[in-house]
Amino acid sequence: MFLSQDKQKSLMEGEILLQTRSYNSWGGAVTASMYLPLVRSYVWERITEYPRWVQYFPDLTKSELISQGNRSKGNVKFLYQSAQKAFLFFTAEVEIYLTVVEVLGKQIQFRMERGTFEDFYANLQFQDMENGTLLIYTVEATPNIPIPSMLIERGMSWGLPDNLRKMRQFLCSGV
Repeated sequence: MFLSQDKQKSLMEGEILLQTRSYNSWGGAVTASMYLPLVRSYVWERITEYPRWVQYFPDLTKSELISQGNRSKGNVKFLYQSAQKAFLFFTAEVEIYLTVVEVLGKQIQFRMERGTFEDFYANLQFQDMENGTLLIYTVEATPNIPIPSMLIERGMSWGLPDNLRKMRQFLCSGV
């Protein structure tokens, strides 16, 4: 990923860069980039501890590794996650079963097998940057209830940076 000097500087100063895009009528897609002043191998090791994700993402109530195996393209795991999110007048509870494909130190892909979404896909990329790691997190999701995509994208744009800041806080504190 090519970044201008201004964007690199912003990332190094702690800003989280966001890019939203159209996905479909009822879904949203967002890519967030974050700099971590930690070596990539450490970031990888901590992020692939999926049960810890409840510490990184406040709305996540459970993150459980169900099973794991190997395929020729990388390490494959199966994950269960549940979350609660308060919206205007109601609280949404979601759960999702994911196939997780890891390419050691470079990328993690999350693909929904089943859950309370029409579809869900996420991708984490890890790149060296200066003396740390650039983390690029892309999410595409369509809830199973009709909510205009503009509202989904807005929710993702507000929530994802807060979640990534919390993740950075935990990773950098060594907790």
